[in-house]
Amino acid sequence: METPVEEKTVTAKDVPQRNKVWNFPFSFWISNLVELFERSAYYAVFIAITLYLTRVVGYSDIWAAWIGGIFSAGLYLLPPFSGALADRIGFRKAIILAFALLSTGYFTLGALPYKATVMPAIVILMLGGSFIKSIITGTVAKTTNHENRARAFSIFYGMVNVGSFLGKTFAYPLRLKWGLESINFYASAMTFLALIVVFIFYKNVDKTSEIKKFKEIWRSFISILTNLRLMTLILIVTGFWIIQSQLYATMPKYVLRTVGESASPEWIANVNPFVVMTTVVFITSLMSKVKAITSMTIGMFLMPVSALCMASSPLLASLTGGAELNVLGFFSAHPVTVMLIIGIIFQGLAECFISPRYLEFFSLQAPKGEEGLYMGFSHLHSFFAYLLGFGISGYLLTAYVPERTGLSAVELKTAYLHAHYVWYYFAAIGFTAAIALVIYNIVTSRKDKTPAE
Repeated sequence: METPVEEKTVTAKDVPQRNKVWNFPFSFWISNLVELFERSAYYAVFIAITLYLTRVVGYSDIWAAWIGGIFSAGLYLLPPFSGALADRIGFRKAIILAFALLSTGYFTLGALPYKATVMPAIVILMLGGSFIKSIITGTVAKTTNHENRARAFSIFYGMVNVGSFLGKTFAYPLRLKWGLESINFYASAMTFLALIVVFIFYKNVDKTSEIKKFKEIWRSFISILTNLRLMTLILIVTGFWIIQSQLYATMPKYVLRTVGESASPEWIANVNPFVVMTTVVFITSLMSKVKAITSMTIGMFLMPVSALCMASSPLLASLTGGAELNVLGFFSAHPVTVMLIIGIIFQGLAECFISPRYLEFFSLQAPKGEEGLYMGFSHLHSFFAYLLGFGISGYLLTAYVPERTGLSAVELKTAYLHAHYVWYYFAAIGFTAAIALVIYNIVTSRKDKTPAE
């Protein structure tokens, strides 16, 4: 429930009132600033997490994938519960606790790269990160009203993408110059800086909403898990996000092993937020007059196309004789890099079609009168997608794109001949999910018409 505000009629001549659209409280701007720091830290570490776990800590591709999947999946499962705790202790205490946990977790991950200490550090990061997700969005909601909320969340969304872009941009030179450990120290420095900012400047926002009990949140979680209609939708959309998760699960190792250590998976991954930021407004406007399910279906069918593009590097290499290509006169790139970039462009476009409309469609599937209760777990698909997407990636990398260390010169010549097969598996998952969404829409639409008839 939002903080009550006095509503006034806005007219064309009412310039001072219109300017209030930008007149956000100080806590709003502070929360968005530290969101940028936190996202920069997270994405810098996340793009290199499986590389770090394999090359520095010593885990196999399979174990590194599962650990990375648990890390990212937990960040989508825990926020409703940590959000309830934040409501109880107050946002200020909760956000200070969150950044203290994140600073400790990232520093521990970099300073103690041992199997005995990695999982405790990951758990600390999951707890801290889950607080941030609920507190920042809660602060935005509590410090805005119906007149400026859309603009407020567009600012928040922009900060998330800028943070993502900066984090991955810095991760590349850090990895090359100071090693993978340095990325964790960079993340720790960013979150510690955020901790200082919130400690000095962040003030508690008004607590006007009812504090939810943990048993109520647990009850809504169980209700979703036992709701066949909602769980079917969640699992279908999971197929979409399984492919998107490969930007972090598969792509970094795939590029470095097939192209070489000079390749930049960090900068390649930045193509995604760039595409989303530059096209989401246009695509959302374009699809505004069609049903949410129509926009989602387009996105679902675009996603496997992205995987097929990524699998097409051998075809491009055969056409160019394996030579590097000049990309629009700006830089030269390996055929693998070129096809990954094209595939990621399709991913970004697909995300623009599906993400803005998914929450709308999800709310329509919830029981009438209980939409708010269910929306807290609307991103449950990301929990499944990152857990399964990373898990699958570990086995596929082991089978088709093995680690160079331990391979002889003879083995290296043939080790990656079928590396592109990895993307066929994800294309199959994507097409299956897209077809399943079409069937889901047909079945549910017929069922919804039955009572009226």
